[in-house]
Amino acid sequence: MTRGRVNEGHVRKGRVSEGQVRKGRVSRGQVRRGSVLNPKGGRLHGWGGVTAMAAACALTAAATMIPLALSGGSGDGTPSAGQRVAQAAPARSTPGKAAPGKAESCTDPEASLTPSGADGPTIDRIKKAGHLVVGVDQNSYRWGYRDPANDRLDGFDIALVRAIAKNILGSEDKVTYRAIPTNQRIEALQENKVDIVVRTMTINCERVRQVAFSTAYFQAGQQVLAPKGSTITGYNDTLNGKKVCTATGSTAYDALKAKSYGAVFADTPTEQRTVPNQLDCLVKLQLGLVDAVVTDNALAAGQAAQDPAVDLKGGPFTTEYYGVATKLGNDDLVRRINQVLVDYRSGGAESPWMKAYRKWLSADLKGITGPPAPKYR
Repeated sequence: MTRGRVNEGHVRKGRVSEGQVRKGRVSRGQVRRGSVLNPKGGRLHGWGGVTAMAAACALTAAATMIPLALSGGSGDGTPSAGQRVAQAAPARSTPGKAAPGKAESCTDPEASLTPSGADGPTIDRIKKAGHLVVGVDQNSYRWGYRDPANDRLDGFDIALVRAIAKNILGSEDKVTYRAIPTNQRIEALQENKVDIVVRTMTINCERVRQVAFSTAYFQAGQQVLAPKGSTITGYNDTLNGKKVCTATGSTAYDALKAKSYGAVFADTPTEQRTVPNQLDCLVKLQLGLVDAVVTDNALAAGQAAQDPAVDLKGGPFTTEYYGVATKLGNDDLVRRINQVLVDYRSGGAESPWMKAYRKWLSADLKGITGPPAPKYR
């Protein structure tokens, strides 16, 4: 069997939790020796390298929301040009219905409330608290991930979070980050555990009945990720009989439910193919526990960058848009975020959006010339 490395630093940084050690998923002896065993004997690849083995020991342990430290520095994730404070309108926003309440009324889920720089009850509450509580990912390379060099959260989504905090609170550092699994994004908002979610969250009709969204800030699509030597060529008949991993509560899982091409993607009593976080799918693929991953191409490109032994197969087979989510009824906050996005998109090639794209995404997602156009209702 092959040996990956894990140490006390991984425990401190959350890559292996104390809970995993206590529960026997990783022994203290393994931590002291700096080793865990790969049960499949497979070789780990790519960015994060051996820390992926630590994650493999905890594919189900990450199903709870993890509070992260208050943002501790401005960094350079958000260009300074994106930190303009929107002009406040003279009138205050008032709460109201933020999304269609019935499935049949949802014909254009990406259409959001018109922008406004005005305060309102939700903004007032956030200002009184003195910080913005944001649900994010800390395992999606390029989007929301913990940089191993400085233990700091960074990425395209995090840059947008900082711009929102700067606008509302005057400082991009007044953020409390909470790492949440894919399938707990909506629950975290509904139960007031976070103010907003900025976590590659697709806007669709099912979700707009549960939470409110900003206008779209990124266009993505579902795509297949598989080893370079795989016979899988994309979302087609080559998936027949292949084990496929998706994140629980993701649009990728919904796509396979609608049409699977014979892919084996549902959990069984003995095999788990749905996971709390997308990175867990990459670990399963590296360990040979699944044959492919289906996820947003934006996330898949980051995973391919982490592991040169895997590749995107075929093209995107859906068109999806990411939005900033908040609780239904937080209309003043939705309008304020939409105003932030107006400023964030402005400036053409030198807009804060394009600067963030070039910094975080252009190496893996080439050819994007700008953000999606906003839609309002």
